[in-house]
Amino acid sequence: MITTIDQFKESWRKESDSTRKMLAELTDESIKKELVSDHRTLGRIAWHIAQTIPEMLGKTGLKPEGPKEDEPVPDTAEKIRNAYDVAAGSLLNQVGEHWSDETLQVEDDLYGEKWKRGMTLRILIDHEIHHRGQMTVLMRLAGLKVPGLYGPSKEEWSQYGMKEPEI
Repeated sequence: MITTIDQFKESWRKESDSTRKMLAELTDESIKKELVSDHRTLGRIAWHIAQTIPEMLGKTGLKPEGPKEDEPVPDTAEKIRNAYDVAAGSLLNQVGEHWSDETLQVEDDLYGEKWKRGMTLRILIDHEIHHRGQMTVLMRLAGLKVPGLYGPSKEEWSQYGMKEPEI
């Protein structure tokens, strides 16, 4: 659980930057292509990440800007990236302006449960990480570069003067 606003800000900046790295690799073609039958496309997952910020935090009384739940997936990767940037930045501002370390203990009704606001922020971050993991698999299937987020990706080992791990 997030226990201080500063802790959230530090985590959110790092994780939203990681999400931006993933989104930067998407192409207009890749967001539309069905890579696995009966599963979300890359575009749908990326859009879901952006939509969840105002949807989830709106349930706490905050009003972060961003795409509405019922908005369809945009037709370009750039529109997804821009919407994510708006939502992620707006959330950071909203939390900083309207919440304090003490209000992170307030409970809100989310999805039929009572969640402390600090837990809501942690779940939002974990939710984003979860979907980025799904995206890496689809990005590989789409032939896109997968950026290293917590260490070098397969494509990045050579940038560190290292040999790729054996497969």
